[in-house]
Amino acid sequence: MVKICCIGAGYVGGPTMAVIALKCPSIEVAVVDISVARITAWNSDELPIYEPGLDDVVKQCRGKNLFFSTEVEKHVSEADIIFVSVNTPTKTRGLGAGKAADLTYWESAARMIADVSKSDKIVVEKSTVPVKTAEAIEKILTHNSKGINYQILSNPEFLAEGTAIQDLFHPDRVLIGGRDTPEGQKAIQTLKKVYAHWVPEDRIICTNLWSAELSKLAANAFLAQRISSVNAMSALCEATGADVTQVSNAVGKDSRIGPKFLNASVGFGGSCFQKDILNLVYICECNGLPEVASYWKQVIKVNDYQKSRFVNRMVSSMFNTVSGKKIAVLGFAFKKDTGDTRETPAIDVCKGLLGDSAHLSIYDPQVTQEQIQRDLSMEKFDWDHPTHLQPMSPYGVKQVSVVSDAHEATKDAHGLCILTEWDEFKTLDFKRIYDNMQKPAFVFDGRNVVDASKLREIGFIVYSIGKPLDAWLKDMPAVA
Repeated sequence: MVKICCIGAGYVGGPTMAVIALKCPSIEVAVVDISVARITAWNSDELPIYEPGLDDVVKQCRGKNLFFSTEVEKHVSEADIIFVSVNTPTKTRGLGAGKAADLTYWESAARMIADVSKSDKIVVEKSTVPVKTAEAIEKILTHNSKGINYQILSNPEFLAEGTAIQDLFHPDRVLIGGRDTPEGQKAIQTLKKVYAHWVPEDRIICTNLWSAELSKLAANAFLAQRISSVNAMSALCEATGADVTQVSNAVGKDSRIGPKFLNASVGFGGSCFQKDILNLVYICECNGLPEVASYWKQVIKVNDYQKSRFVNRMVSSMFNTVSGKKIAVLGFAFKKDTGDTRETPAIDVCKGLLGDSAHLSIYDPQVTQEQIQRDLSMEKFDWDHPTHLQPMSPYGVKQVSVVSDAHEATKDAHGLCILTEWDEFKTLDFKRIYDNMQKPAFVFDGRNVVDASKLREIGFIVYSIGKPLDAWLKDMPAVA
């Protein structure tokens, strides 16, 4: 029986290995992590991450050919194929601070693999890593090999949170990069056979190592670029009276462009977009390509601008101050159908409002109070370290309360902002909400999920990203 071990039981490792176990009953899959709490959760009825469909997949395989364990060295030693899916945070100090990936966790995983291995291994990069990481890992393993042969493969993930299980069942492509040597090609074929249990062969793309590593960064950069492009247009739409939804629809009908990722919003989030672009910027700078680096940097700048523009619009609309005012925040996750808050635009929006001394009442159907307080207490980039290494304010943020439903969040609020496109926010009883809010009552829709005209009929002053401005807002332009 082929044995697979995945180091790292997070958003990538857990779902990916669960689907491999389901689709390959003849393969034994172990997911290992040093976090006892996380592994305990994977072995319970309350999984550590929320992802539609994940629960069913795990329950079908767990205890049969899918195992979650803290016995890291045991399972690594026994495995034929080792996936490494550990944190690759952005460096906060030293060379490349603020841009380069910190490979501390990757390097320690590689050294541990070398220490405990007693048989030949295929080591697969599953974390998002900078180009040439494989080369560094290869050097660590070969210099500590004790006669054991290692082949390094790059197998980047292209999962979208909220649809990860369907993405794994029906991937657009599976990318496997390896060395152009007989041993490297053999390793590629070994991994290809795993995926071929359920993925059509024409969707399994084999490349060299560097192409596979760079393809991951490039895919995320291209997607983020589309969001920043439509968000840049949303600012122009507001200034001219155009409607960004209509513009996006017209642009998206062009078959060369297509409609996906053209929804204007308060900004992109998630664990990869910003991190991968910063990584790309650093790689470009290191390779003497400053013009290319500045091009990609602008994607991040526009995203930051969109968040600060949203906060400025809120503050200026509400008589140029939110000090002491209750603001309801609906949605904290970076997108619907996930509990993930990594790099969510809600963090910067909330911090911007707190900076003007607002009192926030936050509701999200999947994000816990502890997570929200943790996120608002952390410095930038701290989120990407393992939980036990993340700093946590002992008291949390005093001006923030986390509540259990939208109506409680909005009661007596001066304004409400929608920061995640959860479906339930489209069908709230806005008449009831209006009646229970301070007047004038403001709605700031950062995801364009509500019908602004209906809300205006109720009595709200409404701001929707990229839409023609309410007369009230025209009189109070957002300051830069």
